[in-house]
Amino acid sequence: MTGRHHGMQAVTLCISTTMVLILLGLVVLSVLTARNLSANVKEHMAMSLVLGDTVSVSDGTALLDELKTTPFAREVRYISQEEALRVMTQEMGANPVEFAGVNPFQAEIEVMMRADYANTDSMHRISERLKADPRVVEVAYLADQMDDVNRNIQRISIIMLVLSVLLLIVSYTLISNSVLLGIYSRRFTIHTMKLVGARWSLIRRPFLRHSIITGLVASLLACAVLAAIVYTLYHYQPGAEALIGQKEMIITGATVFALGFIIVMLCTLLSVNRFLRMTAGELYTV
Repeated sequence: MTGRHHGMQAVTLCISTTMVLILLGLVVLSVLTARNLSANVKEHMAMSLVLGDTVSVSDGTALLDELKTTPFAREVRYISQEEALRVMTQEMGANPVEFAGVNPFQAEIEVMMRADYANTDSMHRISERLKADPRVVEVAYLADQMDDVNRNIQRISIIMLVLSVLLLIVSYTLISNSVLLGIYSRRFTIHTMKLVGARWSLIRRPFLRHSIITGLVASLLACAVLAAIVYTLYHYQPGAEALIGQKEMIITGATVFALGFIIVMLCTLLSVNRFLRMTAGELYTV
């Protein structure tokens, strides 16, 4: 009966640890996904360089090649006057040349920014530098939208950080209580081993060995559940592969395994030491 009781306690501890690790893994995955999402949003920030009327296609192409070598440009595209006219004709449903008599659009170079440079200060410095080029008559970008995006990303990052800390504290408390409950039923066995002269390290050894097995099993189960969740996202949410890749899965899995071992072993060590320090009288009143 005692063996069955300990077995049920071990299963309960494993299940509770697995559920906690799944929550922690989801938070880690959410943080990594939010980081990738913010980088993806920033890298879709564009800066448009309007070229002068006298700038030839060859001069515009030369400027395009120069911009490709800059550290802030992720992607550069040349938009000729004819292409700009064709796009606007499709959007407006009418040809502006019929009203104006000439093509009112100028050639442009669209620069998609790298995430590290997609902020107001960097964009302002880059735009001032590009305006100094005689081939460029105007530099346009959405500064207000960029500020809003950066503010929202900062808010989300702070919320995720606070949530991670709170969940880590709650996780430790839940696992600690589960481990303590399992060791509590064996407190007299611990005291008996201490009375016959067993070293504390020897008494702790089977409990730590059991915690390693529990942490391993719980981590494997949690990783399997997280993998199933990600696979479901891949199947039902187009574009999820761009936000949750192999790197994010490896980091999440490594974090789950590390937390599974560290939290369970730390809780086991502290719980066993607590009962080792107790006297026989205290074991009855605890």
